[in-house]
Amino acid sequence: MESAKRTPRGTRKRDVPLTEAGICVSVLRLIDADGVEALTMRRLAAVLDANPMSLYHHVPNKEALLRGVARMVGTRFRTVTLEDAPWQERMRLLATDFRTLAHQHPNLMAYSFSQPDFIQAEDPFWVALTAVLDAAGVPQSEIPQLAALVCAVVSGVMIAELNGALHRWSSLQPTTPASSEGGPTNEDSGEDRMFRLVLDTIINGLESRLTVDHAGRRDGRPPQNSRRPSACIPRQLRPPAARCEGESQENPVSDMAAGFEPKEQ
Repeated sequence: MESAKRTPRGTRKRDVPLTEAGICVSVLRLIDADGVEALTMRRLAAVLDANPMSLYHHVPNKEALLRGVARMVGTRFRTVTLEDAPWQERMRLLATDFRTLAHQHPNLMAYSFSQPDFIQAEDPFWVALTAVLDAAGVPQSEIPQLAALVCAVVSGVMIAELNGALHRWSSLQPTTPASSEGGPTNEDSGEDRMFRLVLDTIINGLESRLTVDHAGRRDGRPPQNSRRPSACIPRQLRPPAARCEGESQENPVSDMAAGFEPKEQ
């Protein structure tokens, strides 16, 4: 008896028409299971039970498909809305939520972090991050640069977490004799603790920077990191009325330290 012929794949009528959103959902499932390297247009067509050529009516190529999936995942990011909370708390929540999303889709996020355009100006994470920096009192002109640095640090830590490098590095022991003999062992070197340490470093650094800048503006001085101590020259080489900040009118000790003899009384 002649066996029934099977309808060629991709020629049967689909119950649900192909859409870009539906394609992206299937792509994400495939990537979560097998990684970005396993994604091909032919394999995707097989998963969708569609003709491979029909996919090109919705996406031009694999790269555009990956960008679409990354955008879809980005819209699932929970935007921080605690506007009345201290900016430090908002920063921690924002970074923690971003990390949670990365661990939900590690294969996709590891790929996205390697792309220079994985964050766009309209992304919820970037919008929330710049709002937190604004609430912290960062000058508007500096917000893009500081936001970029925060993104670079957090995404770098995420890459090291997802590929296992952070766990390996944290298990390396110091090689210097003084530090390896009888030193305390770090029993709590888990990735959660290390991520909290990263956030502490970011927040403490930003607090210090803002404190210096605010003090400088309050006193009418430029920020501390723009001052040049080397510009303070010995009194004997300055006009009589000029003196360095914090220097008394008569300071023989500072004169001697500079290589000059104090004036005779």
